[in-house]
Amino acid sequence: MDKIIFATGNAHKMVEIRMILKDLGVEILSQAEAGIHADVVEDGSTFEENALIKATRIREAAAARPEYKNAVVLADDSGLEIDYLNKEPGIYSARYMGEDTSYDIKNQALLDRLEGVPDEKRTARFVCAIAAALPDGTTEVVRGTMEGIIGHKIAGENGFGYDPIFFLPEYGCTSAELSPEEKNELSHRGEGLRKMREILERRKGL
Repeated sequence: MDKIIFATGNAHKMVEIRMILKDLGVEILSQAEAGIHADVVEDGSTFEENALIKATRIREAAAARPEYKNAVVLADDSGLEIDYLNKEPGIYSARYMGEDTSYDIKNQALLDRLEGVPDEKRTARFVCAIAAALPDGTTEVVRGTMEGIIGHKIAGENGFGYDPIFFLPEYGCTSAELSPEEKNELSHRGEGLRKMREILERRKGL
């Protein structure tokens, strides 16, 4: 393992990923930075299945390039589960109301659907499954979660996606109101990346 390629073009994710994986001592590239292009159909029924589909497909494309022969490809699938809405939007979080719909609109739509619902029934969690496709052909997958409730208004300028409506009662704020350092300590992606970092440290010689 001499490089890590993360199968995303999301700049926000890459900031979090680099902060958490920096002490692995290997170069970390986004899929775009690595110049790898591949069609991926995320047709799994769980976060884990979609993450594995993405990681293995991008690893296949990367393996065709000599400079990435020993690279590990990581991919994640993450989303928001709202218990009152039967765990919607779930694996369709990025595509909820259409991929091109702004998160301001998506967040307001979810708040509208929960209008009048008391806090004890607004329980929700962020889920992040992270898969690794390793040079020896094996795969690993881990899951991280962050529990909270859906707030009553959009609040906070940090974070992205559904962060401005995801309220953390013990902190008295949304995840969009946390500092980047605080969010990395608490977030579903942070938990998943730390679990994956432990695996990669054990398998560093691959």
